[in-house]
Amino acid sequence: MRALVWHGKEDIRCDEVDDPEIEHPRDAIIRVTSCAICGSDLHLFQNLIPAMKPGDIMGHEAMGEVVEVGSGIAGKLKKGDRVVVPFTIICGDCDQCKRGNFSVGERSNRRKDLADKVFGHTTAGLFGYTHLTGGYPGGQAEYLRVPFADATHIKVPDGLSDEQLLFLSDIFPTGWQAACSARSSRRTRLRSGAAAPTVRWQSGAPSCWERNR
Repeated sequence: MRALVWHGKEDIRCDEVDDPEIEHPRDAIIRVTSCAICGSDLHLFQNLIPAMKPGDIMGHEAMGEVVEVGSGIAGKLKKGDRVVVPFTIICGDCDQCKRGNFSVGERSNRRKDLADKVFGHTTAGLFGYTHLTGGYPGGQAEYLRVPFADATHIKVPDGLSDEQLLFLSDIFPTGWQAACSARSSRRTRLRSGAAAPTVRWQSGAPSCWERNR
């Protein structure tokens, strides 16, 4: 398959790489139909985040169609399902996942030892974002292996386009969480800087939060 591959600072290429395979019963493989470039990918492009290795596949905003599932999916996904894949790999079983703190999940980062040393506490596993977060291949590719796929997916209907749904993978929930954490209201002035796109999403979230709290 073709994928965007990191080779070093400011050196990302479209390479032919091996297709992903099922490695664990809770895995699924999706055919990527849409993906996006996040502003945080620029940190990797400029080699500002440590622990990237030549050959790493980029991307953490992707969606697509399920083409293969592992034996442990237990009917939660099937071939042909259309899914958005969140940035964070969610085991769904650990204490932090049960509390809803998915970004600090305790089981999905397969380089937990490295993250503990650098951050002081591990993050969850993340797609396409350095070996500090597990070194998982990302979604800027034709196919993507999704670990813990029974928990790490958002199943979506056929009646909505990829363009309407793709931002559920990262930027929209990031803005939503920021607004919820700030408990901002419609009268709050939201300032933007380097994170302007996320803040623009955030600016629409307060009214939704007010309606749903």
